[in-house]
Amino acid sequence: MVRFARAGYEVAGLDLNPKAVAYCNARLRRQGLPAAAVVGDMAHFRVRRKCDAAFNTINSFRHLATEDEAQSHLRCVARALGRGGIYILGLHLTPTRRRPCSRESWSARRGHLAVTSEMRSVGLDRGRRTEHIRFTLHIYTPTRRFRLEDEFTFRTYTMRQFNRLLGGITEFEVAETYDFHYDLRRPIRVDQSTEDVVYVLRKR
Repeated sequence: MVRFARAGYEVAGLDLNPKAVAYCNARLRRQGLPAAAVVGDMAHFRVRRKCDAAFNTINSFRHLATEDEAQSHLRCVARALGRGGIYILGLHLTPTRRRPCSRESWSARRGHLAVTSEMRSVGLDRGRRTEHIRFTLHIYTPTRRFRLEDEFTFRTYTMRQFNRLLGGITEFEVAETYDFHYDLRRPIRVDQSTEDVVYVLRKR
């Protein structure tokens, strides 16, 4: 949101966690920008006026625990977009032709602060369509070293299950699909071995 706002776009965002919202708004204010994040449920929200684009690229869509919640979210986004608007939705699918990835990590550094993130799948139940995730942040500064941990449950989607979900949302069509390299020159074809997907959904 901050980068879009700095580039001159009008932005808005929501999250269930008041601390995340406060952090986002503090970053916006430091840049001299309006505090545009609010506490809200992504399965039940409205915006004051139509948007041109929406994005949700870090798998948080899978926090929606039921099909009804997922459908409600997609319809809320569709209602928020003008005709031709796009929704960029990133998520991990559960592949059915190969073993799913069970661990991923990334590292980042800014000044004297270094962070390493690790996410592990510690329980996958295909029947119940749940995946239990353990998330760990290792944080390093010149004077401190500490660890933050969290655990949560994601809803799972195979390619067919996600296609079926989208098929029930007539407001959207799939404009394109990419992997997590975000290379616009290299769209991908999603199949039963695909895991990392960014869907570009266009409002009809």
